Amino acid sequence: MTSSAQPGPVPPTPPVTAAHRLVVLVSGAGSNLAALLDAHADPAYGARVVGVVSDRPGAAALDRARAAGVPTAVVALPDFPDRASWDRALTEAVAVFTPDTVVLAGFMKLVGAAFLDRFGGRTVNTHPALLPAFPGAHGVRDALAYGVKISGCSVIVVDDGVDAGPIVAQEAVPVADDDDEETLHERIKVVERRLLVDVVGRIARGGLRVEGRRVVLGG
Repeated sequence: MTSSAQPGPVPPTPPVTAAHRLVVLVSGAGSNLAALLDAHADPAYGARVVGVVSDRPGAAALDRARAAGVPTAVVALPDFPDRASWDRALTEAVAVFTPDTVVLAGFMKLVGAAFLDRFGGRTVNTHPALLPAFPGAHGVRDALAYGVKISGCSVIVVDDGVDAGPIVAQEAVPVADDDDEETLHERIKVVERRLLVDVVGRIARGGLRVEGRRVVLGG
């Protein structure tokens, strides 16, 4: 016996949308990278880490990336005759992954002209202080030495200065009377990870626009 029922209309196939491609630059343990990897597991996040590049071959962040199945590359400064040639090699290593956005996540080198020519305006970085106060490698230490009562973290668009780019987002972290550099920095890192994940997701879903010193986020 056969049925005379006719098949119903086939629903349209939903459009295939590619996730926003992230390349993450790392130098250390990779706690910010881990937060991004956790976030990208959710398709609704809109972004995916497609490559991780380090300036240090022994960086623990590389192990995190490999464990997550993310390709990695190392571009170590001592392997090059000068900073400019290293910067060009770094640029090419990142370009292999065709990123939409580059995230400096604990990357302890300044990128140069070649890198910014290729990825300027779409590279973001985090800093453990409320910029423009206390830029540089010792932001937490400098803030404590100055006696501030509120510190925090910033996400910026990278330019050719030292932590001088347009500010994308900031969040405050109170300084306790008994804080030292380690305890304050650990509390800042918790906020920093959450803020970075939020900012990158908003960039992926709605874009980022820089108007002078003003940054407009979508998503």
